Amino acid sequence: MPLTSPGTTLGVVGGGQLGRMLGEAATPLGIDLVVSDPTPDAPAAPVASEQVVGDFDDEETIRAVAEQSDYLTFEIELADPDALERVSEETGTPVHPHPETLRTIQDKLVQKDRLSEAGVPVPDYRRVDSAADLRSGLDDLGYPAMLKAREGGYDGRGNVPVESPDDVATAFEAIDGPAMVEAFVDFERELAVMGCRGDGERDTFPVTETIHREEILRETVSPARTDEDTRERARDVAHDVLDVMDGRGVFGIELFETTDGDILLNEIAPRPHNSGHWTIEGCHTSQFEQHARAVTGLPLGTTEQRDPAVSANILGDVEERQAASLSGAEDALATEKLGFHWYGKREVYDLRKMGHLALVGDDSDDYEALLDSVRSVRDGLTFQS
Repeated sequence: MPLTSPGTTLGVVGGGQLGRMLGEAATPLGIDLVVSDPTPDAPAAPVASEQVVGDFDDEETIRAVAEQSDYLTFEIELADPDALERVSEETGTPVHPHPETLRTIQDKLVQKDRLSEAGVPVPDYRRVDSAADLRSGLDDLGYPAMLKAREGGYDGRGNVPVESPDDVATAFEAIDGPAMVEAFVDFERELAVMGCRGDGERDTFPVTETIHREEILRETVSPARTDEDTRERARDVAHDVLDVMDGRGVFGIELFETTDGDILLNEIAPRPHNSGHWTIEGCHTSQFEQHARAVTGLPLGTTEQRDPAVSANILGDVEERQAASLSGAEDALATEKLGFHWYGKREVYDLRKMGHLALVGDDSDDYEALLDSVRSVRDGLTFQS
């Protein structure tokens, strides 16, 4: 298909930082963005042709985006798969990944059931509809374990550790809805693989080590600091996951490497993911460019890594919600080989993802030194009260 100007328009449900970076990557391909978001002047608005203001699950908002677009995708799981499917049928605008994939991953129990049935290795788990279910499940799984809300949780929200029988009632009340309980995984490290499904193609980016604290991603190391056999097993599991997914796009596949050397699936995000941000500087094709290519039917780009890379999230560190004002950015920008990404969010609150840093080294670089460097730069950034 020849390139024209204006060319292809990609509609995106969600206008946060993922939409912003998707727009930055799509524009050089001749792809324009139309985004929807409930927040006026959302982070993606400056890189989009238009923003439609409306809720992620509002059908009329989705229709307004689809009517201006050649393809439709989403950057947040709060999109309504039923609305996406109806709008796609009515407007003829294809949705990728397929809404069925969104249905599968929105409910953590449905996600685990479907993947387990497909032979993907997952931690042992049980359905929980009552405190009695939770006690029964823990009798099987043992303590400690993790109680998870089936819908809506992210960045640690909706997850409650259950350390002993005394915690059962409080944990169930904290979830306040349908849940599942998952056996505690004694892991050596957490891993992530960005998987890609194109038009008859599939691929994976290099296996990444993810470092969490308080269940929020803090840093990544790519490639992961584990042996090649383990990385190969992680890629194999990621390919098995891709076989279960419907539609084109990039998928964030979170994994555990256990102390026994096994690979277990944690969760899937059917979109670009925080654990793949390092690909902007670290790979020939970023996860965002890959997603734009995939959902619009273009050939996938290479997933080859340029050089070792680490990343660090810039998180809100304030006590109360307030206007975002970051100091120390000039020093960060003076750091060689450092990628600085500011998401353009108007307000900051505690642990909100406001940006990220990526530092690229070379084959001779020590990962710990790279991590120390990027952490040092991040520690020099502060939000002014």
